[in-house]
Amino acid sequence: MAGDRPGGEPLVLGVPRAAFRPSPVFLALVALFVTSGVLTWNGVGNVRFDVFLFVVSGWLVSLCLHEYAHAVVAYRAGDRDIAHRGYLTLNPLKYTHPLLSIVLPVVVVLLGGIGLPGGAVWVDRHAIPGRLRHTLVSLAGPATNVLFTLLLVVVLRVGLDAGGPVEFWAGVALLGFLQLTASVLNLLPVPGLDGGNMIQPWLSPQYRRMYDIFAPFGFILLFALLWNPRIGGWFFSAVFWLSDLLGLPPWLYGTALSLIRFWQS
Repeated sequence: MAGDRPGGEPLVLGVPRAAFRPSPVFLALVALFVTSGVLTWNGVGNVRFDVFLFVVSGWLVSLCLHEYAHAVVAYRAGDRDIAHRGYLTLNPLKYTHPLLSIVLPVVVVLLGGIGLPGGAVWVDRHAIPGRLRHTLVSLAGPATNVLFTLLLVVVLRVGLDAGGPVEFWAGVALLGFLQLTASVLNLLPVPGLDGGNMIQPWLSPQYRRMYDIFAPFGFILLFALLWNPRIGGWFFSAVFWLSDLLGLPPWLYGTALSLIRFWQS
């Protein structure tokens, strides 16, 4: 339901329309992604740095859209105040933990070559009725990663046949691989991460209390699991199997991974 404030500013369900407009920060990230993609395609300047900007800016855009998916589903589910917290503007500077949500995932991409999930938007769970709605709020982000994975795979498989610079398609392949790893990581039932938050509403009160104790340490638990040789091996075996199933060429995203480390000789 739309209306107007006394001052004339349009409202949507009591929220100013400005709360739904993409922020200049997000638009700048999109512009950087497009520009660096064009530079990579045309081989202008330092190609390694162009691919670096292309992959990092594309990854940051996807992070913004991942968190936006959480926010917009939460808003529709009943948390109207999430609009006032700025999460519907796609502005990463509004996130509750910019270091965990932006800096750490980028560092892990550069050093480890995987798409690390980030806990960014704060949702007022008390404002959302029903366990199913809580699960859908948590599912919205990983579903976005899955969608991006499939979209990038389609673009890559069509584009490679059409030709073009290998550096550009290597960047697209790496973005697809990052989305795939993010999809798998986000769906792991780790307390505090999206996969765990999806099942948390369905736990018994006793197990829910235990879950809430471990939830703040979700990132530490995730790193501990991946550091374990057996569990880490299972994870990467599953990711590489899915990557091969989707048709992501390892040599191509491997090429991009070496290119984005432009500081190395």
